[in-house]
Amino acid sequence: MSFSSDEVNFLVYRYLQESGFHHSAYTFGIESHISQSNINGALVPPAALLNILQKGLQYTEAEITIGEDGTETRLTESLSLIDAVTPDIVAARQNAHNAQKQATKTEPGSGGEQNGVDGTTCTTGSTTGGAATPSAPDNMDVDQSIEIPASKATVLRGHESEVFICAWNPSTDLLASGSGDSTARIWDMSDNPATTPNQLVLRHCIQKGGTEVPSNKDVTSLDWNCDGNLLATGSYDGYARIWTTDGTLASTLGQHKGPIFALKWNKRGNYILSAGVDKTTIIWDAATGQCTQQFSFHLAPALDVDWQTNTSFASCSTDQCIHVCKLNADKPIKSFQGHTNEVNAIKWDPQGQLLASCSDDMTLKIWSMKQDTCVHDLQAHSKEIYTIKWSPTGPGTQNPNMNLILASASFDSTVRLWDVERGVCIHTLTKHTEPVYSVAFSPDGKFLASGSFDKCVHIWSTQTGGLVHSYKGTGGIFEVCWNSRGTKVGASASDGSVFVLDLRKL
Repeated sequence: MSFSSDEVNFLVYRYLQESGFHHSAYTFGIESHISQSNINGALVPPAALLNILQKGLQYTEAEITIGEDGTETRLTESLSLIDAVTPDIVAARQNAHNAQKQATKTEPGSGGEQNGVDGTTCTTGSTTGGAATPSAPDNMDVDQSIEIPASKATVLRGHESEVFICAWNPSTDLLASGSGDSTARIWDMSDNPATTPNQLVLRHCIQKGGTEVPSNKDVTSLDWNCDGNLLATGSYDGYARIWTTDGTLASTLGQHKGPIFALKWNKRGNYILSAGVDKTTIIWDAATGQCTQQFSFHLAPALDVDWQTNTSFASCSTDQCIHVCKLNADKPIKSFQGHTNEVNAIKWDPQGQLLASCSDDMTLKIWSMKQDTCVHDLQAHSKEIYTIKWSPTGPGTQNPNMNLILASASFDSTVRLWDVERGVCIHTLTKHTEPVYSVAFSPDGKFLASGSFDKCVHIWSTQTGGLVHSYKGTGGIFEVCWNSRGTKVGASASDGSVFVLDLRKL
């Protein structure tokens, strides 16, 4: 078996994307000329690089454990990936294994294996990569009574690559999803059990040689306007687009000089805000599709944006800085510095008074326009914090009598709920076993959904921190979201699937 450099580069590029390192993937893709290769990414399954590495590791272990006579004995200690590519270590392990095997054969009464009472070979547990491990059911620490059976989930298939994002229409049960197959899709999840959900395919095309061709770039972001009659999408091809609910392309917004990482409508619905790898953020006029103002204050790719009011917003970047900008202002009205690594996400609280930020420096910080330094520097996670969400509770919300809390999701496999007023963690949610990419509060603030690369969606009580429902899908979860009535949870996954959990059926 042999690989071309293009194939190796593509597998590394895909691995970086799947691991959440989207801007690193972009940089690597540019330097290795991924776009110039003829590889069809839609045909490459998720986790391809890991699968090849695992098979190679198992093959190396098999070389060690299978003798010249064809008999096999298991390793007492499995190889690490670095051990497997170090010839001296492999040779030493093989010699040690052969010596142990010979010694076992010469021991009186030793058969080399444990036999059952009927003379058959007994095994304990399952074997992965040559190492025996105890077998255990999936979600072994989740109460079976709260597991959502597969029959209660609606799985939506059609995407041909990872589905990075999904979002419910604020007015109806239309679920939008965006994928690495260069399409967004709108799924009609209205209550009509007699039919299969309809899907509209929104193909992201570019002009090439006078004709429209698929962009072959990821759809990275999408957002519905407040009325639910328009959907905006952002893509790695550098364009933002506006679509109607019937799948018609209404506008193409072209001003960024590279991939778009984030995109948001303002509450009034007259402006769209975008953040790009070109270090800029742009306010677009939604009616005309024209760039109203471009802001060039960051020194590195802008990763996220969030509106404070209908004309002011915050942006964050890999340059570790946060800027608060206002339409028609020629410089930031406020800048925050304090993070020591790239800032992944920012979110204003429901009243637009406090700004939360999370970073690869493993901290969560709370900022106020009234001061230059952070109000709280919350340090509890042990790995990068990928995203954050405020609860729809407290003054100025539909749930004014409930306390305002903040949720943070981390690559340390945990979700934390914070009392921001006191600056303390009130619950640590620990059932996930892989990085957590998404969290979302129910509209009443009583529940939190979380999605992880362990393929699980967990639904928690925000009051007690207890696990209420759990569902295991077929791919790592990139995004979770609630419909406007709080009756359904949508999720998108790395294997191209989208699924909906109808909580009324439980």
